[in-house]
Amino acid sequence: MTPLSDAGVARSGVASMELGERDTRRSHRRLGPGLGWRRLGPGLITGAADDDPSGIATYSQAGAQFGLSMLWTVVFTLPLMVAIQMVSARIGYVTGRGLAANIKASFPRWVLYAVVGMLVVANVLNVAADIAAMGGALQLLVRGSARLYAVAFGLSCLLLQVFLPYKSYVKWLKWLTLTLLAYAGVAFTLHIDWHQVLSEVAMPRLPAGSSVHDVVLMVVAVFGTTISPYLFFWQAAQEIEDDSHGALHTAKAVRRHLGRIKIDTLLGMTFSNLIAFFIILSTAATLHAAGITDIQTSAQAAEALRPLAGEFTFLLFSLGIIGTGMLAVPVLVGSAAYAIAEAAGWQGSLGLRLDRNEGRGFYGVIAAATLGGVLLCFTPTDPVRELFWAAVINGVIAVPIMAVMMLLASRARTMGAHVIGVRLRWLGWIATAAMAGTVAAMVGTL
Repeated sequence: MTPLSDAGVARSGVASMELGERDTRRSHRRLGPGLGWRRLGPGLITGAADDDPSGIATYSQAGAQFGLSMLWTVVFTLPLMVAIQMVSARIGYVTGRGLAANIKASFPRWVLYAVVGMLVVANVLNVAADIAAMGGALQLLVRGSARLYAVAFGLSCLLLQVFLPYKSYVKWLKWLTLTLLAYAGVAFTLHIDWHQVLSEVAMPRLPAGSSVHDVVLMVVAVFGTTISPYLFFWQAAQEIEDDSHGALHTAKAVRRHLGRIKIDTLLGMTFSNLIAFFIILSTAATLHAAGITDIQTSAQAAEALRPLAGEFTFLLFSLGIIGTGMLAVPVLVGSAAYAIAEAAGWQGSLGLRLDRNEGRGFYGVIAAATLGGVLLCFTPTDPVRELFWAAVINGVIAVPIMAVMMLLASRARTMGAHVIGVRLRWLGWIATAAMAGTVAAMVGTL
């Protein structure tokens, strides 16, 4: 992997550097013109990891409690999510540094420590909720001890991330994204009034009998689950992990790669929000319609679906929880490890090898965050409260992080010739304002 200082210099001075015709042809072959499955990576995986088991629980609760009236939230957040993830990816690729390293270089230390600290707390809570949900889902399928399964899932995620080479690991992550299609499958096994669905999306209204406070809390939870800070840190870091970056030096090649980032991110976030849409839709058409309005975990949602939608739907939903958990837990602990390593000045990469005495601090954070999440599964903490506070923390800390990212991406000193354009700048600030508005509304309706 290219050292941070060298990568930043290479990409900042990209307009003045020239490659030979042979290297340029090689770069073009790697990037296009077609964008195949092998070129999809950071954006696709980031989007899929957003629909983790705790996210599934949030979307399930939204559908169960408020029916179709919450579908607008995932449609509204899609362009905002695409914009802010594209900003984080561009920062990582252009500067050759992760978000924490850029914050460290451009802002006071207290800003760095506050951002990284809140990120780690939120991520560990999310890891705990996800691992517990995976254990609960497997218990529904084969019986046995949910806590024992949770430990097994946690250790499996840890061992795979530490000992499996990154090139192999990322391939498996991409295939795991396909498990999310289970939720689309669930929706199409049900009888749904699509005219009513379109009406609810186009003309959102306050659900009958619901208080403004309850609705705002759910909107904050959905927004915080959809636009989560750990996704910013992960995608920025993964753009650096891409082995092909070191060969791209010409201005034309960088522009082509930024185009790849745009397509990858657009597809990944669209996939993410489409799955969220189907989860809300499925639970609204089944649980809410049957009067089941209080869903505490994603496993409980799967169990509640069994008598309403049949064994096939129950099986798809349960397997989807396990598959998304195996995808999301490494992203959660990995983003925390990247942030801490960059803040501390350690080496931080999934390409590091422990058998070569590399990345002890980085992998130590991964181990601590994973095991911390496993231990939280054994506490008497209400899973609803874990999920709620993780979503609230994500929603709150997303606001300052998004503002910092927008400032970084707009600075020529940071981005060189590749500062973000006017359209992306507007969308990014609108996303930041929308997130800030939901947090302010939550506080105002207490």
